[in-house]
Amino acid sequence: MNIENAKIAIIGLGYVGLPLAVEFSKKFSVFGFDIDQNRVAELRAGTDSTLEVSKEELAEAKHLQFSNSVEDLKGCNVYIVTVPTPIDRHKQPDLSPLVRASEMLGSVVKTDDIIIYESTVYPGATEEVCIPVVERASGLRFNVDFYAGYSPERINPGDKEHRVSTILKVTSGSTREVAEFVNQLYASIITAGTFKASSIMVAEAAKVIENTQRDVNIALINELSIIFNRLGIDTLEVLEAAGTKWNFLPFRPGLVGGHCIGVDPYYLTHKAQSVGYHPEMILAGRRLNDGMGKYVVSQLVKTMIKERIQVEGAKVLIMGLTFKENCPDLRNTRVIDIIDELNEYNIVPDIYDPWCSNEEAEKEYGVKLISECMENSYDSILIAVGHSCFKDMGSQKVRALGKQKHVLYDLKYIFSKEDVDVRL
Repeated sequence: MNIENAKIAIIGLGYVGLPLAVEFSKKFSVFGFDIDQNRVAELRAGTDSTLEVSKEELAEAKHLQFSNSVEDLKGCNVYIVTVPTPIDRHKQPDLSPLVRASEMLGSVVKTDDIIIYESTVYPGATEEVCIPVVERASGLRFNVDFYAGYSPERINPGDKEHRVSTILKVTSGSTREVAEFVNQLYASIITAGTFKASSIMVAEAAKVIENTQRDVNIALINELSIIFNRLGIDTLEVLEAAGTKWNFLPFRPGLVGGHCIGVDPYYLTHKAQSVGYHPEMILAGRRLNDGMGKYVVSQLVKTMIKERIQVEGAKVLIMGLTFKENCPDLRNTRVIDIIDELNEYNIVPDIYDPWCSNEEAEKEYGVKLISECMENSYDSILIAVGHSCFKDMGSQKVRALGKQKHVLYDLKYIFSKEDVDVRL
């Protein structure tokens, strides 16, 4: 197949799928498919609630159609799967969205069609889990009747500088010819270039270690922040001093959530354990990062006690719920760990986040957001997410929300050391 004949279907229209669909539609006929009827309806109306694609970009995507009907996929010959790959409550890979997407594609895939997976998985998952599902549902044979590729997503939600076309893309295919086709297909829209991996497994492994490496590095900095706190040293001042050396990595302490960094390492450790190896460093980093919410609350409570502020029944304002700044994405936010821990102390938290959907917060976490913050109301204020709107308020306006005696904890270093009471 030549890429000129490609008729593309993007399966899953979230933070990854929609920007990809818009970009491909500049050169190809594209069907954007999602099982969520409300999501399809809003996109047809020209609105993207994830804020990854503007109304102008959607209006200009003339060759992009949106659908939640499987029938509409039958005219396509390249299927790109961008569904979520979360973890379950036991922190094991949850491949059910990927399996369901593969089952669905098995009902429409035809001879010579290509299925490309972008969802983050452990090495081997595409060929060991997804492809057999497609074979069973379709009755077709892999690498005889249909083919596969893997090109891991590299979307950074909320980042308007590093977008689909400007991030170098890793590609791979199930045969040499398919690998070349997949590479050319992506190269046609990725201005930053592509890197053709030698196999699907290599591409899968490359993706999963990108975020595992970041996770372990942040865990180290989080551990250092705990040590420096006990030594009475400001962590950010230490990091800024160390950062004067050219090869010091500029990581910062904090909560590690989101759909990638807080999830992907568990995919790799699951696969490692399945082949008889217990990963020490990766799991140690995960345990440390997963415990940061509890540590933050312990710091806050200790400071309140020092300031002779009644802990039980105290009112605390949490500023920010999303997993990162200037982004509405709530997936795997670790701010919820802080909320749960505050409840253990019988502290009453108010959560304020203008970036976040109140309906989504209540649906996902049972949390109700407040629509505005009243002055002189809080015993403590905790800045959990570094939204620009919080920084623009300035420390004085933020402090005005607190009672005459209160604690201001700046988890994200948006204010200077002199303007806050506690920093991580």
